[in-house]
Amino acid sequence: MKSFVLTLALALTGLAAQAQATYHGAKITTDHAISTTQLVEQMKKSDTLATKVTGTVESVCKMKGCWMKVKLPEGKTMRVSFKDYDFFVPKDIEGKTVVFEGQAFSRVTPVNELKHYAEDAGKSKEEIAKITQPEKAVVFVADGVIVK
Repeated sequence: MKSFVLTLALALTGLAAQAQATYHGAKITTDHAISTTQLVEQMKKSDTLATKVTGTVESVCKMKGCWMKVKLPEGKTMRVSFKDYDFFVPKDIEGKTVVFEGQAFSRVTPVNELKHYAEDAGKSKEEIAKITQPEKAVVFVADGVIVK
C-alpha cells in the first residue's frame, strides 16, 4: 500500500509540473530541442538556422513581454522575438527554462534599436547613453514558446 501511495504521489507531482508549463504562439513540443551551446556551434556554419532550442531566460521586455533574452555560453545572451509580433510571454519569467522553435539569424543590431530594447528593459538613461556601437549577435524569431 505504501508503494502504491508513493507511486501515486510521484505521478501527481509529474502531472503538476507539466500543468505549470505555459504555451505561447504556435503549439510546439519539447521534442528534439537543442541546447544553446549546440545552437552557437551550429551558427558558426550558417547565417540562418531553423531549429528548436531550450535555454534559460535572462531577461524579458518589461513593457509587454514582447521579447526575451536567453542565456548563451560564455556569459552572452540571445534576443528572442516573436514571429509577426503575434504573441508575448509573461514578464516575470527570468530564470525559467524555455523551449522555443523558429529561425536563428546572425545579425547586426543598430544602435537605435539597442537603445529601444534597453528602454523596454527598464534601463536607466545613463545605461542607455552608453550604447554607442551596433552589436553583432545571434538573434532568434520564435514561432512558439513553452515556458516551464
